[in-house]
Amino acid sequence: MLNRRKFIQLTGLTSAFISTSSFAGRKALVKGPIVLSTWAPNVKANKAAWDILSKGGRALDAVEAGVMIPEADPTDTSVGYGGLPDRDGRVTVDACVMNEKGQCGSVMGLEDILHPVQVARLVMEQTPHVQFVGEGALQFALSKGFKRTNLLTPQAEKAWKEWLKTSKYDPMRTIKDLEEKIQREKNNDGAMLYKWPSELLNHDTIGMIALDADGNLSGACSTSGMAFKMRGRVGDSPIIGAGLFVDNEVGAATCTGIGEEIVKICGAHTIVEMMRHGANPEEACKEAVRRIVKNNGDNAKNVQGGFIAINKKGEYGGYSVMKNFTMALHTTDTEKAMDVKSWF
Repeated sequence: MLNRRKFIQLTGLTSAFISTSSFAGRKALVKGPIVLSTWAPNVKANKAAWDILSKGGRALDAVEAGVMIPEADPTDTSVGYGGLPDRDGRVTVDACVMNEKGQCGSVMGLEDILHPVQVARLVMEQTPHVQFVGEGALQFALSKGFKRTNLLTPQAEKAWKEWLKTSKYDPMRTIKDLEEKIQREKNNDGAMLYKWPSELLNHDTIGMIALDADGNLSGACSTSGMAFKMRGRVGDSPIIGAGLFVDNEVGAATCTGIGEEIVKICGAHTIVEMMRHGANPEEACKEAVRRIVKNNGDNAKNVQGGFIAINKKGEYGGYSVMKNFTMALHTTDTEKAMDVKSWF
C-alpha cells in the first residue's frame, strides 16, 4: 500500500524529472473554446465541432459532430466509410468517447455501422458498461435504430485485392505503396482511375479533443484500424487511457499511429498524468514519444506515434516519433493545420 510519505517522494521525483529533462516545448495558450484534432485534413472535422463550440455548446457534442465528418468520408482510407479492410476484406471500425465527468464508452470490431462514435456515446450514456465488441456491439447499435451500411467502397476493395497479390503486412508502407501502384493505372482516356489525396497517406485515426466555453473537456476517437490487419485486431483508438483520456481537472490527450506501441505505454493517460505534474502539453506528448522510442530501440525509426493534448488552461501541443505528423486547430482567432515536432 502506498503511504503518504512514499507518495510525496514519488511525486517529488516526477517534478524533478520534468524540471531537469530536455523538454523544450512551447506553451501555446488559447483563451476561450478550442478544438484540436490529429492530422491536417481534419480541419474540416474541426469546423463541424466549432459550429457547436462557438455557440456555447458542450465539448462532448462538439467532438462527436467533428468525428462524424471523416467517418462518412469515402476518401479517408482509415476511418469509417472508405476505410481499408482487414486481410479478409471486411471493414471493422473502432471508436470511443470520454466526457468531462470521466464517463466513457467504446466500441471495437464493429461492422456495417457508419458512425461508430455515436454508438460509443450511447454505450456510455445508456448502458452500465464501457466497452462493446464485435457482434455484441452490432446488436446494440441495431437495437438503437442504426441501419446497416456497407463500409467497403470500390476503391478500398480494389486496394485490398492489390494487397492480396503479396499479402505483405507492413503498416508503415502499405498505403503508400498501394497508392503509387493505383495511380499508375489509367483508363482509356489516359486519366487516373482515382487518386487518394497525398495528405491522407499517413492518416490513420481521427482523435479530437475540445475545451468548451464552460471550461469543460471531452474527446473522441474513431478509426477503421490498420489496413489489412489480422481479423479481430484492435489498436489503441477505442481503448480509454491508450488512444484517448480526459481528466477535467487537468487536460485531455489523444493519439494516432501504430496502436500496439501506444497501448504499451498507455499513451493518452501518460500524457494527462505528465500534465498533472506540471508538464505543458507539448512536453507531456514528448515524454510519451520518448517511451515509445525507448521501447523500440534501433527499430524506433520505423514506428510512428503521434500525440496531441490540451490542458485546462487552454494550452495545446503535440509531438510525434517521426516527422510528417500534423494536427488541426480551431479557436476563436485561429483555424489552421500545423506540423508537429518530432523525435526523428
